[in-house]
This record gives sequence, C-alpha cells and structure tokens, in this order.
Amino acid sequence: MQKLIIVAALALCAGAAGVLAPAHADNFPSHTITLIVPFPPGGSTDVAARIMADRMGSILGQTVIVGNVGGAGGSIGVGRVARAAPDGYTIDIGQWDTHVGSIIYNLDYDLQTDFTPIGLISNNPQLLVAKKAMPADDLKTLVEWMKAHPGDAKFVNQNAAAQVSGLLLQKLTGTQVLFIPYRGAGPAMTDLISGQVDLLVGQGAVTLPQVRAGAIKAIVNMSPQRSVSIPDIPTSDEAGVPGLYMSGWFGFFAPKGTPKEVIGKLNAAMVQALAEPAVRGRFADLGLDVAPREQQTPDGLAAFHKAEIEKWWPIIKAAGIRGE
Repeated sequence: MQKLIIVAALALCAGAAGVLAPAHADNFPSHTITLIVPFPPGGSTDVAARIMADRMGSILGQTVIVGNVGGAGGSIGVGRVARAAPDGYTIDIGQWDTHVGSIIYNLDYDLQTDFTPIGLISNNPQLLVAKKAMPADDLKTLVEWMKAHPGDAKFVNQNAAAQVSGLLLQKLTGTQVLFIPYRGAGPAMTDLISGQVDLLVGQGAVTLPQVRAGAIKAIVNMSPQRSVSIPDIPTSDEAGVPGLYMSGWFGFFAPKGTPKEVIGKLNAAMVQALAEPAVRGRFADLGLDVAPREQQTPDGLAAFHKAEIEKWWPIIKAAGIRGE
C-alpha cells in the first residue's frame, strides 16, 4: 500500500509539472518584471527605459521596475541578464555599447548566443559636437581646421563608440586627433561646455539640450540619413565625409532560452507602447527615432544585431581597442 501511495504521488507530481510548465508561459506575467539598465541613473538609456517600463507595465498588468546596474561599460548589468532565469522576468535595454562594443572587455558571456532578442526600440542619432569656441561650424570647415592643426583636436574618449568614431574620423579625413579619456559623457560634456576639450560624440539625448541652449555646436549627425527628431542637422554624407557613421540604438533582450510565448507577450507590449503618440513624442524630445515596425520584431532585432556585429567587430579588433 505504501509503495502504491508513493507511486501515485509521483505520478501526480509529474502530471502537475506537465500542466504547470506551459501554464507558466500562458500566465505570464504573474509578478514584477525587472528591466536592467546597465548604466547609472539619469542618462539617456535610463530615461528611455523608464518611459518604456511605465507604459509596458500598464499594458502587461504588472509592474516593470528599472534596475540600474552600472560598471565596465555596461557589461556588468548585461552579464546579470545573461545569468538570469530564462522566464522573462529579467530583461535588459541593450545598445551598441553593451551588445556590440563591449567586445572590448573580457566577458564571461557570449553576446551572440546568450540572449534572446525581444525587439528594436529606437535608432538613436549620434552627434559629433564641438565646443562653442571651435573655429568651425560644420564638418567641412572642421576637417580643414584639423588638417591645419594636426593632433590639436582634443577628442573625448568616454567609451568604445566614441573611440571608434574618432578612429573613423581620422581614417576618412586624413586627420589626427588627441584622445582624452573620460569615465562618462556627463563629466566630458561639462568640460566640453567649459572649452577644456574640443570634440565629443554622443547620443542626441545627451547632446541636444546643450546644442539647443547654445552652449556647444552641432557639427554633424553621424547617421546614413537625417533624423526624424532632429531634421535640421545634416548627415556626414551630406557634409562631405561619406561613411562617417556611428550606430546608436536601443533594444530589449532576454536571457537565452526564454519561451517564445513570453517573448511574444513582451514584444507585443513593447510594440503597443511605441505606437502611442505620447511615447513617440517623448522619444522625439530626446532625439530618438522609433525603430521601423519590421525591426521591432524579435527576428528584426536579431538580424539588426547580427549585422551590427559583423560590421563593427572587425573594425574594433583591427584597431586593437581594449576596455580599461
């Protein structure tokens, strides 16, 4: 009798497990979701994440809290997501620096295989800006000044994206810059405004407020086409230096192995939020262009991310860039 009871109990548990496993995805989300921002509070990534977390939480019927986990160019926070349970309750807002440029660090996870894409959120124009006293107002005159003053241009190097941008500028224009290392865009912007450095590359969310205030100059938009949110700033192609691009974008990623049904629900909430005029308006104020609808899908982000890696990793490796 005792053996029969044990066998029956085991069978009941097995049956319950079979029922509960798919129900977990069906009932998602049943509790709070954590959205990891791999940088300190206050930056453009943090602001965009909080906009999306607020709307997606309402859509999903569960709170989406933002957790800021900074350090090592964002790789510490992204690593936390890579090691999280693949259940959809821990995701991150990734970007070029964290999911492409972080190859410069010794990572304990694989950027290509340890994450499941949810969807591309935005394309973020990167602006090359200059101190107000710079004797150049556009890319053409800047290049002329740099050629007349080789090595004099103090170029902010606050992350991999900035360093790659400077290297591309040198290569495409036959000029030379002096890289000045910084721990973040905030301190660098302070020194650019005061005139201690000459050039900085950063997202519109960081640079536009100071440009609009007249504290610094916008030299060029380092994108293949003009931005919907900042249409008055010309591209590098238009300014005479074709190919001077630096990618900026935001996308949601989950741990590898997260169920498709869960990814589908997260994606649906993301897409719905991005379609709302209020969200699109706030993104425009930040200088962020909402991603095309076809790239908002998991497959769209997967293809986009793959193309970014294939484009930038050879450049980074050839330049020998390593994280400090």
